[in-house]
Amino acid sequence: MDAGASEDKANKASEELVGTRVGRMEGKLTLLLWAVGVNVAATMAVFGILVPISRQLGEISAQLARLIH
Repeated sequence: MDAGASEDKANKASEELVGTRVGRMEGKLTLLLWAVGVNVAATMAVFGILVPISRQLGEISAQLARLIH
């Protein structure tokens, strides 16, 4: 079945379409990798803040327990 375009033109058009889609997917993948990296960094920063606080709260709790008993 012939749609009026030569096979060479159709192949070239399909290659350009695939190339464009691959380029878009690469861009989205790059954005996704950056988002995951930022999320990991933020999570580590939060843990870095919370761990010392939890240690201090543990010490305060121990001191209160000694005072009560």
